[in-house]
Amino acid sequence: MRRTGRWLFVALAAASPACSGQQGGGTDPAVEQGRRVYLSVCVACHHGNPARDGSVGPAIAGSSRELVEAMVLRGEYPPGYTPKRTSDAMPPYPQLADDIDDLTAYLASAAEGRARSEP
Repeated sequence: MRRTGRWLFVALAAASPACSGQQGGGTDPAVEQGRRVYLSVCVACHHGNPARDGSVGPAIAGSSRELVEAMVLRGEYPPGYTPKRTSDAMPPYPQLADDIDDLTAYLASAAEGRARSEP
């Protein structure tokens, strides 16, 4: 299988609720929407499992809403926050303004171990 085909298969499998270990009906809709946003946008730099460091971005499971909002909407840290990495590599994603609560819910679930984890 070509390399591109493999990545597409992995991405589609990761987005599937059956492969994520989450069963239909028991998943909080906010967590599920946040998972979709995370898998479609955040995994470009952060790990597929938000509890693990990614190639560019750090682990972000359990991040506060304040941090998620500041980083996603403005690409900056909230006042008084000590970053895990001293980098300004994250661009703002203002188009995700309506998804901040869902993304925060997903990251909270990842910190509690309910989110899909990868080996």
